[in-house]
Amino acid sequence: MTKVVATITISLDGYITGPNDGPGRGLGEGGERLHYWVFGGPWSYEEEPTGEATGADKAYLDGAMARLGAVVGGRNTYEAAEAWGGSNPWPVPFFVVTHRPEDAPAGAGFTFVNGLDEAIARAREAAGDKDVSLMGGADVIRQALRGGQVDELFITIAPVVLGGGKRLFEGFDETFRLEHLGVVQSPFATHIQYRVLR
Repeated sequence: MTKVVATITISLDGYITGPNDGPGRGLGEGGERLHYWVFGGPWSYEEEPTGEATGADKAYLDGAMARLGAVVGGRNTYEAAEAWGGSNPWPVPFFVVTHRPEDAPAGAGFTFVNGLDEAIARAREAAGDKDVSLMGGADVIRQALRGGQVDELFITIAPVVLGGGKRLFEGFDETFRLEHLGVVQSPFATHIQYRVLR
């Protein structure tokens, strides 16, 4: 059965980016530290990351990739990542939530969709019996949680305090219960998995 899984990395103080995120600095100032776990250690915007996840981080990432059937992300995330160089970095369909689907660039493996509900519906269909990953940004994840569309919430906590940027739950005034599914720990991150209870 297809599940919608919200996946995101946050700092210990709850930020998904450092200050001044945007094109060229998708994770903001100092935000590279959030994804040390993805690249097997330190990297910077000045030098392209060349490493890859290792150990427990690799096992966690490999497990997520094995279940991945489609990705949903927000337009701001797409633009901050500079469209991943113009091509979909995942081997599955990628749906970009936007209020301006008519501005979608041609090709490149991305489907621009007007609204989260449509994006999730199309991603579910495309995923077959695999999972849909809601990769963010924070607004997309908050909207999906508010709408009762998230089945599981996987939060990776990086051992860093950013002190500013964009918070995952900024302005979120809802309450919901979570069931703990598991935890994986490495030198670069603590990966916590929850089932969202409705």
